[in-house]
Amino acid sequence: MAELDTSSGGGHKKGPGVKKGKKLSTRIDLTPMVDLGFLLITFFMYTTTLAKPKTMQINMPYKDPNILDSTKVKNSTALTILLSKNHRIYYYEGIGDDPTNPPKVEVTGFKAKGGIRDEIISKIKAVNTLKQQGVLTAKDETTVLIKPDSTSTYSDLVNILDEMNINDVKTYAIVDISPVDQGFIQATEQASGLVK
Repeated sequence: MAELDTSSGGGHKKGPGVKKGKKLSTRIDLTPMVDLGFLLITFFMYTTTLAKPKTMQINMPYKDPNILDSTKVKNSTALTILLSKNHRIYYYEGIGDDPTNPPKVEVTGFKAKGGIRDEIISKIKAVNTLKQQGVLTAKDETTVLIKPDSTSTYSDLVNILDEMNINDVKTYAIVDISPVDQGFIQATEQASGLVK
């Protein structure tokens, strides 16, 4: 612990011509602090091995196969967006699930004029027109299916999600791209001469 150094000269005399004695110096012994440090390190190493990550099991609701799926996307309300390399965006109307009638795939980008924003706005207007004509119900909303390819960039996905917020698209989903959609991209690239 702390020790006082008392190695100064004889007794102290008080008086007008007498010099003051030396100040006592203190020396702090840090040996117990080293022991405490090792104890703390041992304690924290032991307690961190006890704190293992815990997983929680999620019970999903039962889905009756006899009930029709009410959340199925209608072709008339869907717009499918395929994100690909070089910041290219391929899109088509509907969900493209009919192999006998493949969709017309167009290519665009994040441009101020004629970009993907204009296509999203025109799709919203088309769905609203179908609602007014009575073809669609009031519950039907514009649905955008976003399918990033393995060659697309993370920034393109962030940009397309920003477009969903800007255009106030309430229903959109990020879906895994299918081999059929990748075939659509390759066919469109070959037809328009975009293959490099």
